[in-house]
Amino acid sequence: MDYLKNIKYSVLDLAVVRKGDSLTETFQNTVDNASFVEELGYTRYWLSEHHNMENVASSATSVLIGHVAGKTKKIRVGSGGVMLPNHTALNIAEQFGTLDALYPNRIDLGLGRAPGTDQLTASILRRGDNFANYNFQLDIKELQRYISVDNRENKVRAIPGEGAQIDIYILGSSIESAYLAAKMGLPYAFAGHFAPQQFYSAIEIYKENFIPSKYLEKPYTMACINVIASTTDDEAHYLSLSMYQSFLNIITDQRSPLVAPEETNLQVASDQQKMVLKNMTGLSFIGSKSTLCQTLSKFIDESGVNEIIVSSNIFDQKAKRKSYQIISELFK
Repeated sequence: MDYLKNIKYSVLDLAVVRKGDSLTETFQNTVDNASFVEELGYTRYWLSEHHNMENVASSATSVLIGHVAGKTKKIRVGSGGVMLPNHTALNIAEQFGTLDALYPNRIDLGLGRAPGTDQLTASILRRGDNFANYNFQLDIKELQRYISVDNRENKVRAIPGEGAQIDIYILGSSIESAYLAAKMGLPYAFAGHFAPQQFYSAIEIYKENFIPSKYLEKPYTMACINVIASTTDDEAHYLSLSMYQSFLNIITDQRSPLVAPEETNLQVASDQQKMVLKNMTGLSFIGSKSTLCQTLSKFIDESGVNEIIVSSNIFDQKAKRKSYQIISELFK
């Protein structure tokens, strides 16, 4: 239990669309959940950029971040993440500079280099450029320049953006991102909730190669993991069926809205699909408070991460908030 005491705990939300819900209802659930976890002491509430997905409504990420920040009081709100190749650095500097001006010292900017969508949609977002030679580091440096006060003498300036107090995080799911975050001296968030295979290697590489910067003196690691809590282990595993179905839908390229546990159909998965599903969900922690106390303590001890970001893909909103409450009790 001691391993959980000095760990920050946060939320990743994809604005997942439930079967039968409108987009208006989806966004209201997002706001309600953000307000709820704010009262529970969660550090930040992150939203992630995805496109062309019937089950995910966080495509206009900066707009949704602003909405959530406006409906909450103190919790940090940000991106987990913005897929930088889909935008220009100037666009993002202006958007997040605006957010910082509206909600000072509350905005996080997590950056990823994946498309957050299929290749066809990515080609449209990226204006036909396949980005085969895309330089993620160069784009991040350009973004840092735009939000720096040192940019005021340049011909192209980000206004809003210049001088904004925005914390930048590198997001990734591979050792490549770990090397980059270490080289740039930035905090590193690993997407273990869907790509856990290289998690331990990436965290070790990041720590071993970290170079202190003006942004960060020592390594700071964040693990995004699936966590579903309930009163009993059986109830938690029942609730998790919706999450597993959503991952199976990704594997089979059926991005349909989230369904209730009783509507899942996991038994139709082939042996190969089940293996892929098992690999995708390797960093999933499901159970009662006592079970999670043991499994999460072991995970934090082994990984040495500084912060946990929980993804809790639960259909029933009351059960989801109960899960958030149980999780918060573990860390207090």
